[in-house]
Amino acid sequence: MRLIDDLEAEHATIERVVGSLVTFAARCLSGAGLAADAAGYLRFFRLYAGRYHHAREDGVLFPALVRETGAPGDRGPIAVLQADHRAMERLLEELAALADRVDAAEGAVAFQALAMRYATALLHHIDAENSVLLPEAAARFRGAVVLELPGREPDAEETAARDEGERLVRAHPPTDVTGFDRGDGCCACPAYGNPCEGIEREWWSELEWEDARERLGSQ
Repeated sequence: MRLIDDLEAEHATIERVVGSLVTFAARCLSGAGLAADAAGYLRFFRLYAGRYHHAREDGVLFPALVRETGAPGDRGPIAVLQADHRAMERLLEELAALADRVDAAEGAVAFQALAMRYATALLHHIDAENSVLLPEAAARFRGAVVLELPGREPDAEETAARDEGERLVRAHPPTDVTGFDRGDGCCACPAYGNPCEGIEREWWSELEWEDARERLGSQ
């Protein structure tokens, strides 16, 4: 499905810019941060990651999962991921309040700490979608014979924000973020256990559980 393929590709772009933000935030501590670059990161995450990427998840992917496959939208993975989107929007607003102070010592320290919180939250979110939500969505859409979902190209502002993100990646090469306490599967998600019980308990039907038990019993 093209929408899911596009979302996964966008995750790779967003992850590169997250790594670049981590580099930039560390450089701010040594006095090498520019307020103009801080504003550029905000535009990327607000317009490309938020208004383009997250909006298509909230407005197209998640409603289609509820409508076409019967996945619950008020609890479990969908509710958690939508709450993540709102929480990251709030973190971006806090970052915006610090963006013009990154060239001052106190502002740089606060910006770096908040940038790390934002980066960690966004990386956990991407891992949950890449390793759980998107593969499960693809399988369920196939089962429901949903071959494609509506999509759109980024508009001029969103494209400019994406291009600015790529410029920032070149200016501030990404820090390796693979060690950010990351992992695949529900058990690696910070929301696992509370409030989400994992995709099997939240989404699986009795028929799916019975099929799983039969497969395990035949091994």
